[in-house]
Amino acid sequence: MKQIAILCLLALSLHAQKAVDLGVLKGGDYQVHIPANWNKKLIMYAHGYQFMGTPPASANAQLAQRLKPFLDRGFAIAASDYPIQGFALAEGVDATEELRQAFVKKVGQPDSTFMVGHSMGGGITVATLENFGQHYQGGLPLCPLASRPYLQCRKEYDMYATFNGLFPGIVPSLKEIFDPTSAIQFVSFAQAGSRMAAIKQAILAKDSVLAVAFAKRFDLKLADLPGSLFFNQNVLRDLALKFNGNPFDNTQTVYSGFPDNLEVNRKAERLASTQDPQKLFARYDRTGKIDKPIVLMHTIYDQLIPVSYAVTNLENMIHAQGRGKYFTVKYTNGQAHCQFTDKQTGEAFDALRNWVKTGVKPSFGYVN
Repeated sequence: MKQIAILCLLALSLHAQKAVDLGVLKGGDYQVHIPANWNKKLIMYAHGYQFMGTPPASANAQLAQRLKPFLDRGFAIAASDYPIQGFALAEGVDATEELRQAFVKKVGQPDSTFMVGHSMGGGITVATLENFGQHYQGGLPLCPLASRPYLQCRKEYDMYATFNGLFPGIVPSLKEIFDPTSAIQFVSFAQAGSRMAAIKQAILAKDSVLAVAFAKRFDLKLADLPGSLFFNQNVLRDLALKFNGNPFDNTQTVYSGFPDNLEVNRKAERLASTQDPQKLFARYDRTGKIDKPIVLMHTIYDQLIPVSYAVTNLENMIHAQGRGKYFTVKYTNGQAHCQFTDKQTGEAFDALRNWVKTGVKPSFGYVN
């Protein structure tokens, strides 16, 4: 695939100085930014979930601006677009490692290398440290898909199954979504506003009180429920096409946590699986086997990846492996997915760097 040139940038003005060609990589297009005050240290960066059908170059659009805290600290940044869109956790791990090797071969071995990623890229960050940790000094997963990928995606599936039982006819059925031959299309960002408005109007017309309770069951504010359903439709359809069928099975699932659990279980949409979930989810699945420091930062509220999935599930796996000494968590007052300020990102990264330098693990806590 076509490669994107490496840009050498002034850390403050971000004006290009020169370009370096790493060659064409199997992992697809990429960017590498090297500030004028480069300190011979490297950030390998992994981006989050990219909707199927969006412009490929949008995966890492405005990368230098978004990762300014790292450039300001004199770090080079290398980021792959990945060879595919949508759910690409395994592909993202492979593409990131290929890009790291290409950087070392062309530019030279950095004094130190850190892995950083947002959302699905946070999952790639954790997976990279679990599988290629020997090449890194530490990692900073931000609002990460850090739970086992199957569990995170199953949450989206269960939301649709129960929503369609209580609010039928508002969003596509799971049967339609997971039928590879159906006419269900991906919803583009251009359509998102009108689509979410229609979902919200239909939910409130049906039962606003139940809608509030349903949203709470999935750690959501009511205002974020339409957007979450819109996002999940695209993710589930993406998985349906990648699997060529349905990897989930809720025919024996008993749902709870609703105002009327009996009603939910009687009405929930149920489908048997038609594909083995390991076909896609097994590669670079979470293990908790880390041996390099990780500082995980998360917002106190996240409409796409709740704290229980981003933090608690991973924390339990790490402690089960006896690796708790390599893991700590920072949280912010953010009220949306990956809603961090540059100051918060920089502070979390500084805590990680200091940990690596001194060997003293930073404490769990709030980042203002």
